[in-house]
Amino acid sequence: MAQHEKLIIVGSGPAGYTAALYASRASLAPLLIEGLQPGGQLTITTEVENFPGFPEGVMGPELMEKFKAQAERFGTKFVSSEVNRVDFSKRPFQLWCDDAHYTADAVIVATGASAKWLGIASEKAYMGKGVSACATCDGFFFRGVDVAVVGGGDTAVEEATFLTKYANKVYLVHRRAELRASKVMQERARNNPRIEFVWNAKVAEVLGDGKAVTGLRLESTQDGKKWVLPVQGFFLAIGHEPNTRVFKGVLEMNEVGYLKVKAPSTRTSVDGVFAAGDVADPTYRQAVTAAGSGCAAAIDAERWLGEHGVH
Repeated sequence: MAQHEKLIIVGSGPAGYTAALYASRASLAPLLIEGLQPGGQLTITTEVENFPGFPEGVMGPELMEKFKAQAERFGTKFVSSEVNRVDFSKRPFQLWCDDAHYTADAVIVATGASAKWLGIASEKAYMGKGVSACATCDGFFFRGVDVAVVGGGDTAVEEATFLTKYANKVYLVHRRAELRASKVMQERARNNPRIEFVWNAKVAEVLGDGKAVTGLRLESTQDGKKWVLPVQGFFLAIGHEPNTRVFKGVLEMNEVGYLKVKAPSTRTSVDGVFAAGDVADPTYRQAVTAAGSGCAAAIDAERWLGEHGVH
């Protein structure tokens, strides 16, 4: 038998937790399905300095714990599981996790986005042996050695700057001759004596001895010349992709998979299904904008349920 809920929220970052807070305060008793990474991307972030209300900064995992506790206080129910199939073709909507079947009058999708990989075999071979997509999770293991970060946006510069707390030297490898990162971030990196830029280069191969990373084979994006950069760690920071695979063919999305919403609302292409946070935001992707859209999605869902006689 399926378990029925008025509102199910899929995903548990700032968007999901804020949606849950607003929905539970509106007496909707939402069920939040947390996914594989409860708390979302902020749980793999160290210090968050730009979330309003925390003038001294706050650790990412601590911030998410506070979000969750606040939603819980007003009656949100939590399930530690992942949605692997949905049917939104008729109401009530149906969602399946590994070991459970749910139905819902309305759904908020807040599944976020995940780090991208280069797609070369050697990076997978050395995952956890010197290759990482999260400097804040693994930086501690690279004390006093040389490491490389690949990417050119805010994430790459942030990761490189963070790694200078541990590493002897951080090479920032970028396929162009200029960064996409914000001016403040660029300035910070340029003024850091431990960061060295490697321009117009891409990673062709991750080198190692079978147990650990020993270097990167780099290739010039201008003349194809190859050379080896000796490093003991390699961090990927080349962007994110939305976690929308389970909604393919169900909800309308753009060419790279971000859910489309009918601005200025959070309504998706299916009436009664709403989207919040990074899953529908290729532009800003900030904790505060995710939280704001979670609030909007809960209000949209509450009004929609009211219009359809569910209180």
